[in-house]
Amino acid sequence: MAGEALLLGAGGRAILLQLACPGVGHGVAEHSDFVDRPLQRLHGTMTYLYAIVYGSEEESAAVRRLVDRAHAPVRSDASSSVAYDAHDPQLQLWVAATLYDSAIDLYERVYGPVAASEAVYRDYERVGTALQLPPGAWPADRATFRAWWDARLGELVVDDVSRDVAHQLLHPRAVPLALRLAMPLARLVTTGLLPDRLREAFRLPWGPVRARAFGGVLLLCRLVVPRLPARLRHVLRDHYLRRLRAYLARG
Repeated sequence: MAGEALLLGAGGRAILLQLACPGVGHGVAEHSDFVDRPLQRLHGTMTYLYAIVYGSEEESAAVRRLVDRAHAPVRSDASSSVAYDAHDPQLQLWVAATLYDSAIDLYERVYGPVAASEAVYRDYERVGTALQLPPGAWPADRATFRAWWDARLGELVVDDVSRDVAHQLLHPRAVPLALRLAMPLARLVTTGLLPDRLREAFRLPWGPVRARAFGGVLLLCRLVVPRLPARLRHVLRDHYLRRLRAYLARG
């Protein structure tokens, strides 16, 4: 399931859910180049996900080293208003959990219930453990995950720092024209996929007109995406794995 290109549409939801965790939101604001280099960050995230789920042991190890190197300097200091460390297992768990829940949410809106739900759950467990999650940190099963997730949602806090980062990500300037033209659709889908409370907390515009437009996008996806050939549905996975393999071949 993780190889479906459709799931790129859930990326904005996952990022905003991450930002609503203060440790992640402030870490991104103070250390990340998300805002200035959104495409590069997207490429990195997609490469990591596909390598962990579909790559060889060598490819998985390579992306883990890259992530560890990127995370090493990401920790709060005396001037930070929120304490954080990119190697904090609870923050790593939350990041991996947002990727899983957002992917499942969008996939099931388009395709219906996931057939191999346990296998998919274990795929995303590997995404978390590759982020250095200690053994046993990932919820033991899907029912345990759902209870933990629902409780965690109620603890999220969107402050001015996280809200500002989210606004800049949803209204990027340093991107190609084609991506800027696609952003209204990306904002609509991201906003529509968010839980109501977080949509309001991020102060994202919503109402009957946008809700109908979002419903129309989902209907179009239901009609078109399942009928696409596998090579199109998996085009992003195959593209990013080719890029990674070419990078590793260059040494």
